[in-house]
Amino acid sequence: MAEIPPVPLTLEGSWVLHQMFRWRGREWREIADGQRQKAMEEASSALSSWEAAKNGGHPNQSALYSLIGHKGDLMLIHFRDSLADLHCAEQQVARLAMSDYLEPVHSYLSIVELGLYESSAKAYNQLAERGIEPHSPEWNAGVADVIARQTAAMSPRLFPEIPPGKYICFYPMDRKRGENKNWYQESMAERQRMMHEHGTIGRRYADSVRQIITGSIGFDDWEWGVDLFADDPLVFKKLIYEMRFDEVSAVYALFGNFYVGMRITGKELGPFLAHTTS
Repeated sequence: MAEIPPVPLTLEGSWVLHQMFRWRGREWREIADGQRQKAMEEASSALSSWEAAKNGGHPNQSALYSLIGHKGDLMLIHFRDSLADLHCAEQQVARLAMSDYLEPVHSYLSIVELGLYESSAKAYNQLAERGIEPHSPEWNAGVADVIARQTAAMSPRLFPEIPPGKYICFYPMDRKRGENKNWYQESMAERQRMMHEHGTIGRRYADSVRQIITGSIGFDDWEWGVDLFADDPLVFKKLIYEMRFDEVSAVYALFGNFYVGMRITGKELGPFLAHTTS
């Protein structure tokens, strides 16, 4: 029998795009008052509609955040059911009059992902015990059944609403695959053990922070994106600091730039932009 696959099964849900912008405030202040007011009203109305959007029962929302620090001024996050829908959201932003004053500085493309280490190990072992050859039609059917059942059970987590937390922390990350430490050469059982311990830390913070993990292998420069939502931004430091002592992070993790911001709703966008003219 062929070797049992080392790749854990994953479930995929909403497609996600992060758009980071620099705000061209000087140019914005130079346009006529009427033109500026019209652009504010258009953008506020569009954002409000995106916040409340639904499609076939799935949230297909967007949210805006005012970034803190030099890496950008505004960040839009879009959750959509398909890559085509996500591209449509990007185009809708570009058609807004306000987009003339938004300079793109970064973006990140990914898809909501739930890893199934425990279910994968159980399913692979059960199929192997029945003498079913890996990657055979019977094996693939068994795997498809596991994915279908788990997808139905996990639908709210795969197609989540954007959490209402006042603050957001977004960062991309990789698992090391160098000469000395290579996550992808560890056994399935060992990776499962480490991920279980890693998840235990996150679950302790469940009452104060909402975490959404997205997969970006093949879509962007890093392997995963992490969004943290909370009403108290200090929890970001507490959670990430504690996780740095965990084996998964301490030994195998690499991190990209961190983006921290404050939520701006559609109702708040007009006053926020008006403040930039003062």
